[in-house]
Amino acid sequence: MVAYLQKPEGSEAFHQIVDFLNASHIKYALIENPKIYISLIQQFWGTATARTTDDGEVEITASIDGQVKTITEASLRRHLKLEDSDGITSLPNTEIFEQLALMGYVSDSARLTFQKGHFSPQWRFFIHTILHCLSPKTTAWEQFSSNIATAIICLATNRTFNFSKMIFDAMVKNLDSTHKFLMYPRFLQICLNKQKRLLQPHTRTYPTPTLTQKLFSNMKRVSKGYSGVDFPLFPTMITTLESSPSRITSSPSLSPQTYQSPQSSPLRDITRQDVEIPQS
Repeated sequence: MVAYLQKPEGSEAFHQIVDFLNASHIKYALIENPKIYISLIQQFWGTATARTTDDGEVEITASIDGQVKTITEASLRRHLKLEDSDGITSLPNTEIFEQLALMGYVSDSARLTFQKGHFSPQWRFFIHTILHCLSPKTTAWEQFSSNIATAIICLATNRTFNFSKMIFDAMVKNLDSTHKFLMYPRFLQICLNKQKRLLQPHTRTYPTPTLTQKLFSNMKRVSKGYSGVDFPLFPTMITTLESSPSRITSSPSLSPQTYQSPQSSPLRDITRQDVEIPQS
């Protein structure tokens, strides 16, 4: 989906996280909304295969209108403007639990599956946006796993998470699935638009679903598991924004000692991976 990063009347409680995301290096990937041609996405996933090149790089190749198109992790990174080649891909479990606790997450479970509803509204908006706009989600939308937890923590502590690898690895994994899905149509269209012009005319488009301002009222609803305590964003998320409004820059990670919590369409679901490629 396309993120909603505006600040309409009544959204004041979410202005800090909206500002943060607008200043982050993932903004382009969150909001870029190309015209998506259904036949291109279907052709890509219907013919896509993966191979490892002589230099060890994995690439996905597909035939679209008789032309070979190639997608790599590097090309995704370049076209989505993510600049995350040196990014983190995982964090120790102990750090994941510590950092989520600082965000207000309360749970007595040691499982690496986390419930979005346990967070206060502004954090919930943050997580919801990442889940719906960037993640290779295949499970329930009210929960997320360790890779998304790592991404959220890295963003919140101003470290670089390797979104490009997460996205590309999910695409490669999709190729091995018995039932292949029309995954990441928005990102694929962005990449295809950067390649050689297609020869065949394409007119049937897919209206990309977009998050709307209704998200603010939805995030304010009390969810099961939410403690009722409103945890603010990390101080570094605010101070780096004020010092560099155009780009979030690197700053130290937070730790429990440095942060004190307060007391107080027809293809509508192709981004959600439940539309399968027809079997020949």
